[in-house]
Amino acid sequence: MNKLDTIDYIVFFVYFIIVSGYGIWIYRRKTGHDGTIEGDSKDYFLAEGSLTWWAIGSSLIASNISAEQFVGMSGSGFKMGLAIATYEWMAAITLIVVAVFFIPVYLKNRIFTMPQFLSQRYNGTVAMIMAIFWLALYIVVNLTSILYLGAIAISSIADLNLTFCLYALAAFAVLITLGGMKVIGFTDVIQVFFLILGGLATTYLALNLVAERYGESGVISGFNLMTAQAGDHFQMIFKRDNPNYIDLPGLTVLLGGMWIVNLNYWGCNQYITQRALGADLPTARGGILFAAFLKLLMPVIVVLPGIAAYVLFKADVFGAAEFGEGADLNPDRAYPVLLNILPVGLKGLSFAALTAAVVASLAGKANSIATIFTLDVYKKVINPSASEKNLVNVGKIAVIVAMIMGVLIAPHLGIDKKGGFQYIQEYTGFVSPGIFAMFILGFFWKKTTSTAALFATIGGFLLSVMFKFLPLYADLSFLSPLGFAVKNAEGVYEIPFLDRMGFVFIICIAAMVAISLFETSRGVKTNGLEVDRSMFKTTRGFAIGSITIMVILTTLYTVYW
Repeated sequence: MNKLDTIDYIVFFVYFIIVSGYGIWIYRRKTGHDGTIEGDSKDYFLAEGSLTWWAIGSSLIASNISAEQFVGMSGSGFKMGLAIATYEWMAAITLIVVAVFFIPVYLKNRIFTMPQFLSQRYNGTVAMIMAIFWLALYIVVNLTSILYLGAIAISSIADLNLTFCLYALAAFAVLITLGGMKVIGFTDVIQVFFLILGGLATTYLALNLVAERYGESGVISGFNLMTAQAGDHFQMIFKRDNPNYIDLPGLTVLLGGMWIVNLNYWGCNQYITQRALGADLPTARGGILFAAFLKLLMPVIVVLPGIAAYVLFKADVFGAAEFGEGADLNPDRAYPVLLNILPVGLKGLSFAALTAAVVASLAGKANSIATIFTLDVYKKVINPSASEKNLVNVGKIAVIVAMIMGVLIAPHLGIDKKGGFQYIQEYTGFVSPGIFAMFILGFFWKKTTSTAALFATIGGFLLSVMFKFLPLYADLSFLSPLGFAVKNAEGVYEIPFLDRMGFVFIICIAAMVAISLFETSRGVKTNGLEVDRSMFKTTRGFAIGSITIMVILTTLYTVYW
């Protein structure tokens, strides 16, 4: 089963030719009218003023959805069910918040990188610390996990050598990235088309397989049979007796740490916000709203196939040969297993969708790495007088170096053993609360000082580490009646990951307020941003779209509570 037919290869190469050809056309058109544009760093890194709302929205989703969603979230769907979709559905509301409150602040203050925001709002020390940190995080955690998980999935489907897949994915992503943000943004529209089309094809077949297993046909019958055969996999809010409560602790996904995860990811992340930073406010908001609507669709593509695989596993359609058994049972095999039983042609389409997701995410991440290194490290420290053309060339070199580092590091991190989605959440979660606290107070409280920001950066990380390892040194069972501690697989009480983030965030906010009030009372000056209420007004169309999303989400959570 682990091979592609000739027709599958034809479908895949059609995808490859369309994306490559369109990217080359965009690149040539970009440089054809004005030979100086190629040397403009803002055009290269931000595609300033040239991305449409649909290109921004598509690029946001293409950059976000990758192997960790296709493989990792499908695996989580197999293990815990629809509840994992909270990461996607809560992101839809988060995107609305970012569009209304965050993007106007960035655009009004002409902020193009996250370290630039920190430099402008706090000082160069905070900015440089975070620039180096972000570069390390993006390369060692994000770039490597996307590369490795994508290579594993593709090699298992096409029966190709893993190392070859690593290098091929990296090379394809580099080709797109070297064209700059405009090429990335517009080719992402094609990538999202293949991603959604191929993803829906996989979901359709998976639901059909469930229906056929029980003597029926059609996706509606398949979905109804899934809810009947795996009712426990269609609960959005876990009770404390659920074995997966430690991953998604009850109402925390609606009222607690999930907001920190999402707001930090979508609002304080160069990798994501870069798509909107080169546009005007109405275009940026339109693109973000479009991405929010696409987010509602994502669980259909990345979660339902995992639940379908679980139902088929229970029905003995799949077994130990596909998933392993006992302690070796691997839920992350769900999506590759489903792809391997797709009919000829559809398998090539889904293979293209997975490749599109991986390549688009790699290109977006590499471009953000290049942007931060070039504008916030190279230009400020290494060569302040660099020309625009020199900055573009340095950015291109940074892309190649980052991708080579990712390829070399990825096989040695044990990403496949941790589970890709969990790997990324775990390591970014150590710093998310502190970073988000630093940003949110920096936005909306002018008294926040640089010392307070440094505390959030360093102290937030240390607090996260302390809470992580606290169960090794203290009995936390006293927190159990309050719902803040549950037994893990070893029988030790620990604070669920999302709750830990909430606690660290609250401590960071309180400490930052105390530090800032103490310093300002002693005459310390702060650098407030330009913020006024009129910035947060939206158009009627945006308001209607936002209300529509909220009604849909309220309905979904009510039905699957």
